[in-house]
Amino acid sequence: MASPSRHDYQFGGPLGALALSTLLPLLLYLSFLTCNDKSGCPAPALLDLHTLSWQKLRAQIPWHEDGIKGLANWKVTCWVAAYYLFSLLLYRILPAQKVHGTKLRGFERPLEYRFNAFSATVVQLFIVIIGTWLHGANFTVWTFIDNNYVQILTANLILAYAIASFVYIRSFGVKPGNSKMRQLAQGGCTGNMIYDWFIGRELNPRLTVPFIGEVDIKAALMMRPGLTGWLLLDLAFLAKQYRLYGYVSDSIVFTTIIQSYYVLEGQYAEAGIVSMMDITTDGLGFMLTFGDIVWVPFLYSTQCRYLSVYPVHLGWLRLATVSIVFALGLYIFRASNAQKIAFRTNPDHPRFVGLPYIQTKKGTRLLVGGWWGMARHINYFGDWLQAIPFSLPTGLAGYVILTANSVVPNTTNATHMTDGRVVVQGDARGWGTIYTYLYVVYFAVLLIHRERRDSAACAEKYGEDWDEYKRTVPWRILPGVY
Repeated sequence: MASPSRHDYQFGGPLGALALSTLLPLLLYLSFLTCNDKSGCPAPALLDLHTLSWQKLRAQIPWHEDGIKGLANWKVTCWVAAYYLFSLLLYRILPAQKVHGTKLRGFERPLEYRFNAFSATVVQLFIVIIGTWLHGANFTVWTFIDNNYVQILTANLILAYAIASFVYIRSFGVKPGNSKMRQLAQGGCTGNMIYDWFIGRELNPRLTVPFIGEVDIKAALMMRPGLTGWLLLDLAFLAKQYRLYGYVSDSIVFTTIIQSYYVLEGQYAEAGIVSMMDITTDGLGFMLTFGDIVWVPFLYSTQCRYLSVYPVHLGWLRLATVSIVFALGLYIFRASNAQKIAFRTNPDHPRFVGLPYIQTKKGTRLLVGGWWGMARHINYFGDWLQAIPFSLPTGLAGYVILTANSVVPNTTNATHMTDGRVVVQGDARGWGTIYTYLYVVYFAVLLIHRERRDSAACAEKYGEDWDEYKRTVPWRILPGVY
């Protein structure tokens, strides 16, 4: 397979791959350290860069007394490994839906997938619900997550590096026409070690585990430990707020509910991933392993982590507003995707009478009416819109934590913890949005990048018909804007 030219690289090529695989993990550590339950979000020292020093900042962040060594812990790592093994056990013993994926290049039949992520998460939720019913907010799972958050992050990060390295080395055993239907990803065989390790050489690596059986590593990472872990982190922060204040705020309850719905709905429709670009096109490398088991759970739960320390009380009006935004985004996402799937399945159905389309030379039709006449990826806009309420409940974020003996300023937003400390917004007001709204910005960038990759793939597939489609539907994601 020939190596691509420089312009065929994604994510900035080898240098971009190296930067992302080092800087993004550091970003998660910085987020935890500088937006914390010790001094504030951000740490007060960061609000005055002229007087900033390591000594001053270190006193305000949860930096372990053992320094960098304190970022990891063998006991915690073993418990994280046990969590993954339990996920595999549930994969093996629970009933599963068997689905055939997209037919692979050079093979007469598609790969078969076994899906039961939803039921596996329900089982895990049942266990923690029983534990919480018996022990309340002090249930050991919740306190363990709170007390060892950064060590859990490190354990997942180590696993992401390890899996990416394992499948990269193993991919060199893929031979053309092999009986196990192993295949290399078209974009992951450039010959540059760093880039191929990052982007992924093998398309759908599978591993046979004793007692468990064959496991599609990519599919398992996409839908199981990371998504369920995100939900468990949210619940741990919900319990933390109760321990700190003796109550839970409507903002953290709302955020936990809609994020839980996002996770559970995705796992319930798990079979839909077989047609996604992540499965059909991208190899399994650090990009996906890190994204699935580190970036998703630890970045996406940032809002609940923030709200656990600084409760925001929305009230019925603001609660209704963010609910409407979420419902609208969900409706656009669901309705547009449903229309696309229905048109692909049966374009001659009476419901599509009168809707314009382009007949391609490939024999397929490109819908240019209804939702898909508004923008080429109107579903991406709905997906982004339903994600904004993840961050909106944090408001104009930022807080400072005062000790029990501090003089509390004359402010209406002071919140008292059960240990005597007081949380106020003070000079930190607004600066916390760097943390709580990072997800919204990142998700927009991700969707824009994904749309461009999809457009390039469609241009190669449909040729002149795609040019006509772009002229007919000029907007990419949001009509009138982009």
